[in-house]
Amino acid sequence: MRASDPERIGADPSVIGVTLDRPIGKIADVPATSGVRPAEHVGAAEHARSAAKHVRSAQGGDPLSGRQWDMKMIGATPAGSYAKARGSHKVLVGVIDTGVDGRHPDIAPNFNRALSRNFVVDQPTDDNGKTLDGPCEHKGCKDPADVDDDGHGTHVASTIGSPINGIGVSGVAPDVSLVNLRAGTDSGFFFLKPTMDALEYAADVGVDVVNMSFYVDPWTFNCASNPSDTNREQLEQRAILEGMRRAVKYARAHGVTLVSAIGNEGLDLGKVKTDSSSPDFPKGVEKKRSVDNTCLNVPAELDGVISVSSVGPGGSKASYSDYGVEQTDIAAPGGDMFDGGTDIKGSSREILAAAPENVMRAKGLIDAAGKPKTSSVIRDCHHGTCAYYQYMEGTSMAAPHVTGVAALIIGRFGKPGKGGLQMDPAQVERLLYATATPKGCPVPRTYRYGTGESQVCEGPTAKNGFFGHGLVDAARAATAAP
Repeated sequence: MRASDPERIGADPSVIGVTLDRPIGKIADVPATSGVRPAEHVGAAEHARSAAKHVRSAQGGDPLSGRQWDMKMIGATPAGSYAKARGSHKVLVGVIDTGVDGRHPDIAPNFNRALSRNFVVDQPTDDNGKTLDGPCEHKGCKDPADVDDDGHGTHVASTIGSPINGIGVSGVAPDVSLVNLRAGTDSGFFFLKPTMDALEYAADVGVDVVNMSFYVDPWTFNCASNPSDTNREQLEQRAILEGMRRAVKYARAHGVTLVSAIGNEGLDLGKVKTDSSSPDFPKGVEKKRSVDNTCLNVPAELDGVISVSSVGPGGSKASYSDYGVEQTDIAAPGGDMFDGGTDIKGSSREILAAAPENVMRAKGLIDAAGKPKTSSVIRDCHHGTCAYYQYMEGTSMAAPHVTGVAALIIGRFGKPGKGGLQMDPAQVERLLYATATPKGCPVPRTYRYGTGESQVCEGPTAKNGFFGHGLVDAARAATAAP
């Protein structure tokens, strides 16, 4: 496509928007797998599932559960939701992210390899020749659908559904099926086409709920007609807005509950005035531009998407979490290193979840012998099996708690349907909000963080800009009437 083509195509009054079909976003038309698993790996997975059942009946927790303050906060404990509802393997939870390490010992028992897909192709360099994803490790630069070379998606999947299997951590819904719907690159970019592909595929195969801890690149805020942007840039943003609206509407109409992280810039999304981080691809083309409330962060601000803000271990809204009385739907633990309202110290104020060993090695976080070199990484070994876990924070970590609780609700009230169970997303959303613990604005409403930053909370306890309808509650969702 010539550089002038987007404007020429966009001049047609029947065209809403135009965006380039980037090489990164080629759809996977066949399952991307590591091939047939060796017999010993299949056996290990079945053994892990059997062991998980034994451990569940014996204790209901895992060795690192004591470090999971987040699960205690929302009642996902042996005395809480685990005693009443743990989800079901008939509940399909899609993780639209950078990938999921399907061979991680604390992911594998719940990993649905047959339905998992990779919708992106690794791109070693960007349009300007700068390193992007790095060298291609697999044929055609296409990673198998059980690979995560970033770690973000594996962490998210673990929080949602790590099994109670006698190792590591436990997820909010430890008995669900995890489906990798990879739309993010190794370098963490999420472009329009692979994201739309992932949503369409989720709808078509019967996925019940998806987690979207990202925004669609290259624009933090998409404006349909911003005079600060060129005609080509406007066309691209219109395409993102319309494309994602249609994909979200299609998925929701097919029974997919949609959960998104709200964002990590500490912004009141209803009062944003400037954007200096867009476009973020290729590197180095960012510009400062004026924006207003018509410019949307996608998918978090789209109708039909549940947007999640983040709280720290002390219960305050995390300083980095975006917010807004119109935008925030519900809150969940996402960690906050600066949360002073707790005795928990250092990285332990963040969220602990599974991490791929290959990523820990690539980032130099473990030594040649596999020993962690930082307190942010934990190695847990039992019966000859070792696995790694990492502390991370962000609304990316908050959203999967809500996704997990949505999965519990679907496991309780879903009816037999495509993929296993199905439930109207509107009903899932209603129960999420009805079972959340109401949480009012701080007093005074202008909250001053340890970083020196001030943010203002607006709205009543029933629905406000910091916490939406309240803090998600797994224990209440596990026992609530439909």
